[in-house]
Amino acid sequence: MKRTKWIIGLLVFTLILMAVEKQPLEQVREKGAALVARVEEKIRSLRHSDIPGLEGDAVLVMDRNTGKVIYSEQAKKRMYPASTTKILTALILLEKSRPDATVTVGNEVLLLAADESSAGLVPGETLTVKELVAAMLLPSGNDAARTAAAYVTRLETGKEPGPEEANALFAELMNKRAKEIGAKRSHFVNPHGMHDPQHYTTAYDMALIAREAMDNAEFRAIVSETRYVAASDARYVRPFENRNKLLNPGEDWYFQGANGIKTGYTEKAGYCLIGSAVQDGKELITVVLHSSEQGVWSDTVKLLEYGFRN
Repeated sequence: MKRTKWIIGLLVFTLILMAVEKQPLEQVREKGAALVARVEEKIRSLRHSDIPGLEGDAVLVMDRNTGKVIYSEQAKKRMYPASTTKILTALILLEKSRPDATVTVGNEVLLLAADESSAGLVPGETLTVKELVAAMLLPSGNDAARTAAAYVTRLETGKEPGPEEANALFAELMNKRAKEIGAKRSHFVNPHGMHDPQHYTTAYDMALIAREAMDNAEFRAIVSETRYVAASDARYVRPFENRNKLLNPGEDWYFQGANGIKTGYTEKAGYCLIGSAVQDGKELITVVLHSSEQGVWSDTVKLLEYGFRN
């Protein structure tokens, strides 16, 4: 921490010195931006001294069987979870219903904005709960998450709440379940992870939630699939492709033994990934929050390799 403060102090002094020397403002800005980038890189390398080159702002690797944290940085810092939120949404859905129960998609899917990830669900379509979980977790369908929230709140209340009311009621269930798991520094306001200042978590909390979810056999099976075909409604037979590059042998980031879990991205959250892998009977859960597009994969691989070595 002292070295970090020293570096920041040097940066401030350098910028002041450039201004005092009356260099053109645009030149000061350009040099300042370059200097800030170098300082950020140096701070990151100091922070992740045990695992060099990590780009995530908050990272963690946990032994799933024991719950022991093998390595972490900024694990209890408040962060935005993006679509990794759907881990908790899917867990609640599976706990509140049967995998083979039928869900009818409603008008809640019409709330989907143009820039949101979608599973392509349409009002009136029917899916099993298991298929709905796959639609949420593999292609990361926000429409599927909204349908899950509407379905669960109908089960809980016996009523037909509108999409916004269902969202609020489901968020209450999310926060209650998170606290039961031990995720006490989290607060959720929607089932899908679209940005909201009051929708936040920590790397440690997400590891706890993921660990709980991976204890559910149906959840565990679904997140390990690279592709899942929903066919219970003959009108809408569709494949759901998994975005998790750790699972696919054809991807550059394939990791031997990987079995989950969930990707996520928003502009504010950055690139996020909750990973999981098993080797020689040892199972790990990794969390990377607010990384870069490629860094989220390299971070996860480094965390897994470190975890299996230690």
